[in-house]
Amino acid sequence: MICNVTGKNYKEEELTSGDAIRKPLLDLIRKDYPDFDTESKINNETLNQYRQKYLESIVKEEYGEIDRMEKEVIYSIANDELLSSNIESDLEETLTPSQHLADKIAGFGGSWTFIGSFFGFIIVWVLLNLWALGSKSFDPYPFILLNLILSCIAAIQAPIIMMSQNRKEEKDRKRSENDFKVNLKAELEIRLLHEKIDHMILHQNQKLLEIQQIQMDFMADILHQLKSPKFPEAK
Repeated sequence: MICNVTGKNYKEEELTSGDAIRKPLLDLIRKDYPDFDTESKINNETLNQYRQKYLESIVKEEYGEIDRMEKEVIYSIANDELLSSNIESDLEETLTPSQHLADKIAGFGGSWTFIGSFFGFIIVWVLLNLWALGSKSFDPYPFILLNLILSCIAAIQAPIIMMSQNRKEEKDRKRSENDFKVNLKAELEIRLLHEKIDHMILHQNQKLLEIQQIQMDFMADILHQLKSPKFPEAK
């Protein structure tokens, strides 16, 4: 069969009739092809392109300019592709060894195990230098070497924790983007579903009116035949 838009031949299952297209989408096609009507045919690939244009017009009307995420959502709807996915595995696969190490250090540094170990180390250090080693202590009071070690630990630990936190913020941002795309796709698909249901109801009502009109014609014919001389009135 011939597509009335491209003028090329397609299989019947690759074409969609104009009466099966929702009115807003049909109006968009008619802007480019005024002769396109409910009896015309359009191939599914071209129809998906017009669906994408229609979705872009909806998003522009609601959100203004279309950004990268919204384009991905529109493309996925127009091409019937899945958008929701588990991004955790993708995020873990992109980690470098240094990022893994930063996460381990940040996780240990923010635990009660670290706090207990840290205080235990300080107590052992103080006891060794005050009583155990006596005059042979390597860091006598006021424990200058211990203060230097603690300062170095604090200076190194802070940027490592910040690296881990920055990466976690990046993960949260990507999760938020994924949630936004899924929610936007759901909103657009629900709107399209409402329009499709309205189109089906309107199309069905037109069919019912046509059936009722045919039934009324039948009834009019029957009444006309009953009033003809072939059917005298009963006495």
